[in-house]
Amino acid sequence: MIRKKESNAILQSLSGGVVPRTGLEHIIVGRRQETEQVMRELAQVRDGASVIKFFIGDFGSGKSFMLSIVRHIAFKEKFVVADVDFTPERRLYGGEGKAIATYSEFMKNLSTATRQDGGALQTIIEQWITNVQFAVQQENNLTDISYDDPKFVAAVKLKISSVLSQLEDLVGGFDFAKILGSYFDAYIQDNRHLQTCVLRWLRGEYATRTEARNDLGVRDIIDDQNWYDYLKLFSKFVTHVGYSGLVINFDEAINLYKISHAQTREKNYEIILSMFNDITQGKAEHMYVTYAGTSEFLEDDRRGLFSYEALKRRLVTNRFETAEFRDLAQPVIRLSTLRKEELFVLLQKITSIHSTHHNYQETITEQDLKGFLLSIYSRPGAEAMITPGEVVRDFIGALNVLHQNSAMDCTTIFKKVSDSLHQSSAQATNVLQRFQKTNQ
Repeated sequence: MIRKKESNAILQSLSGGVVPRTGLEHIIVGRRQETEQVMRELAQVRDGASVIKFFIGDFGSGKSFMLSIVRHIAFKEKFVVADVDFTPERRLYGGEGKAIATYSEFMKNLSTATRQDGGALQTIIEQWITNVQFAVQQENNLTDISYDDPKFVAAVKLKISSVLSQLEDLVGGFDFAKILGSYFDAYIQDNRHLQTCVLRWLRGEYATRTEARNDLGVRDIIDDQNWYDYLKLFSKFVTHVGYSGLVINFDEAINLYKISHAQTREKNYEIILSMFNDITQGKAEHMYVTYAGTSEFLEDDRRGLFSYEALKRRLVTNRFETAEFRDLAQPVIRLSTLRKEELFVLLQKITSIHSTHHNYQETITEQDLKGFLLSIYSRPGAEAMITPGEVVRDFIGALNVLHQNSAMDCTTIFKKVSDSLHQSSAQATNVLQRFQKTNQ
């Protein structure tokens, strides 16, 4: 039985043209092979490997939905997850804080299965402290724990130092370990100011080394140049907390493709190359990194990833793959839009969710849904111009009208939806044709 919170999130999100953050399992349709591959790869990451994937598809092919599936599976497998959208102000490389802005957004969006809406950084650190305290309690057969007991505090600090020493050999590891040690000191002293300073440092919010040294006694800060090193550190740290690893979903990669300055764009692609090399050569542990982008982002020889020869060699498609026999283990996974049969199943699910959420008896039949889809896709060019997301959005709008107006029948409202979708697609086609003419 779907919970009201989940049904509300699903209907509200899909009505707004975005992927819901909760309740995804109620609307997953298709993508069986891709889902099974993600599960296999996350199992490898849990065992210490790292994986990088590029989900490539045209507008409306379900790239963001695929990232949400990754997120959904990752929570079930006890991973820490963060989603980051690239924007003109958030990149992998760039001055004026554009790279550290991406890192800070990542840290802000950290989520776990029990805290899926982001902001889980402090929870993760304090869970780690709790785990260490419990281990010390068990090892010393203590019936009670108290921060007033200097022996207990000393034993916990020794245990923390033992764990953090495993990070110190990595780039940035010394300051990272010192920062986490400072958080424990602040935690047992109930020093909220120091706790806040530590969290600021971990989120990359210190602008100068002087300020960080004054507040925390560390030599370095996380900035545009070194943020990726600290991402690798964090992925290793979360495994000490008891998580399986770190999942990073980068969406809207088209915004890297759109960078007009060629050298800056190439520098961003160099970061992707560094990630690819670290992950495939075993230099990064417990990381699952995904990028979602269009075919242009990948294949354009002038501005896309293929404009960077080293990436082109690494991301070339397995030439033995066919539409029927796919290789989902390769880095690039090409996504096609939902087939009409799959969209039919999705509309069935949405109809059921809508009736349950609003507590009414379903009246729309399978024939109604088949007729609805036939009216949309029977016209020439419809499959190319009308996306499943648009169909779903307008379908929910039709369900809302039917629910609130008993005099309205589904045949009439579905025809209005179909006509509206075709009108919108025709307008989009005209705009595209005018754009192409002006660029000839």
